[in-house]
Amino acid sequence: MNRFLKPLEALLDWGGVRRDVLFLILSGLALVCSMFEPFPLPFDAAWVAIVLCGLPIVLEAIIGLLTAFDIKADVLVSLALVASVAIGEHFAAGEVAFIMQLGGLLEELTVSRARAGIEKLLHLTPQTARILTRQGEEMIPAEQVQIGQLIRVLPGETVPADGIIRTGQTSINQAVLTGESLPVDKGVGDPVSSGTVNQFGAFDMEATRVGEDSSIQRMIRLVQSADAGKAKIVGIADRWATWIVVIALSAALLTWLISGQIIRAVTILVVFCPCALVLATPTAIMAAIGNATKHGFLVREGDALERLAGVNCITFDKTGTLTHGVPTVVEVEPLAGWDQAVVYRLAAAVEQLSEHPLGKAIVHDYGDPLPPVSQFQMHPGQGVEGIVEGQLVQAGTLALLGGTALPPDAAHKAEQALSRGCTVIYIAIDRVLAGYVALADTIRPESVSTLASLERMGIAPVLLTGDHQSAATAIGNTLGVTKIRAGCLPEDKLHYIRSCQEQGAHVCMVGDGINDAPALKQADVGIAMGGVGSDIAVEAADIALVNDAIRELPHLLALSKRMMTTIRLNLCFSMGLNFLAIFLAITGLLGPVVGALVHNAGSVVVILHSALLLGWKTRHK
Repeated sequence: MNRFLKPLEALLDWGGVRRDVLFLILSGLALVCSMFEPFPLPFDAAWVAIVLCGLPIVLEAIIGLLTAFDIKADVLVSLALVASVAIGEHFAAGEVAFIMQLGGLLEELTVSRARAGIEKLLHLTPQTARILTRQGEEMIPAEQVQIGQLIRVLPGETVPADGIIRTGQTSINQAVLTGESLPVDKGVGDPVSSGTVNQFGAFDMEATRVGEDSSIQRMIRLVQSADAGKAKIVGIADRWATWIVVIALSAALLTWLISGQIIRAVTILVVFCPCALVLATPTAIMAAIGNATKHGFLVREGDALERLAGVNCITFDKTGTLTHGVPTVVEVEPLAGWDQAVVYRLAAAVEQLSEHPLGKAIVHDYGDPLPPVSQFQMHPGQGVEGIVEGQLVQAGTLALLGGTALPPDAAHKAEQALSRGCTVIYIAIDRVLAGYVALADTIRPESVSTLASLERMGIAPVLLTGDHQSAATAIGNTLGVTKIRAGCLPEDKLHYIRSCQEQGAHVCMVGDGINDAPALKQADVGIAMGGVGSDIAVEAADIALVNDAIRELPHLLALSKRMMTTIRLNLCFSMGLNFLAIFLAITGLLGPVVGALVHNAGSVVVILHSALLLGWKTRHK
């Protein structure tokens, strides 16, 4: 059996779109010659179309039946072709084959266009890397780069791996990963991602993620797993197609027996092929996936969009999702007798050698040039100290400062900052308490409007956070969220989502960290913040938001509902057209040639209707 099937499969795989175009051109010319007979031929020219366009359909039907007993549209089309040839309707058989081939080409082109926005990532994988060795620069294939190697990237070159800039400054075009139209300035210590493009200056970077672990490869793996055929509703359409084949064969046989006209039976087989029905769902799903890609989403499977259309509850992680996920200085409070600018400057100066994220945040936010620090010391769990401009500067907890008590007013303000979820670093100068710096994770500017849009759509947002209750309530009030679950461990988030599902809710989870992975898996749909999110979170999710622009969430939800509406309209149209055509065929009002035109026109309408999703946009409310 395999010896017989392998040559057939090889023949079908040859050429792809170019083969289809060539066959259509030759078949079209042959049909014109068959109709008008401009010059005598020893055979009907329609046979060219039958062989070139009809033979692949028949071969696919044979392979499907022999390998999996797969009764689909091509089985019915094959029977129609054979029956047309058997009764001498060569032109009708050629036309059926030609239009079926044209419909298949249109489907393939539509799906290809829908996926073009995703698959362009595959062409952006860097091919070479310029590594620095003791002997100088050396060009090697990008896949051979090792972690820790120094790489030089010149202007105009693609970054070959994820890494950290060690020397140089530049601007990076990150549009491929984040969708940002403007380049981002980068300097020493800043991260860069593979697949992005160096715009201006040269820089040297240390590779931190290479090969399959790099950003571009992570995105490609998501792309390659996108498959519209996984959607549950596609299975329904396939089951309908099987029954339609049975109904069509039965109707054709009964019509032949009752009317005695085999041409009516052949027409029924031609018009009742369920091509439009089978095309109705996958073309809409792939077009919706292409639309989502343009808005920064990578959809792993069409099933995710189908499930998203039914969501009525969205749970959000806080840090890195509704907030930026990085600490920022929000308040500098000096004590009486101290100047705010002096306290901030000395705090940033002593923290410039610190490896702690909070210390780095203070230095980053201060921004201006800093005086040097000497005799720097780090006290794990307490803070840092050092000599700045001849003064001993300490930054950390009150324990580092010898348990010095704050004045009542300052203590009250510090407690208010702590209740808002801030982290407070106390500053002492020459062992005298001078003030404190409060840092917090700031809310994304678009978070409030995004959550408001979701509520207008009838979807209730829920905040799941590990913060203590007072901090979570403060954040929730700012965001306008009334449903809050504070102090959540990873298992708490999972249990909450599971309890909602047990009560009949359809839940979407949006998160970014490793601790969100269980909840992302448990939810009906998991959406990971692909830009700042962890690898584990992205792998656990159904959809990744690569540019972390959560303002696009309402569009994605509206798009999923629009996709389902498109699918239902496609299914209703294709079923209605099939039943109308079979009625006309039974009564003899529709012949094989016109029947083929009507049937395939329905397939084209379904494909074009689905293609409208590619450019669909939500209406701003």
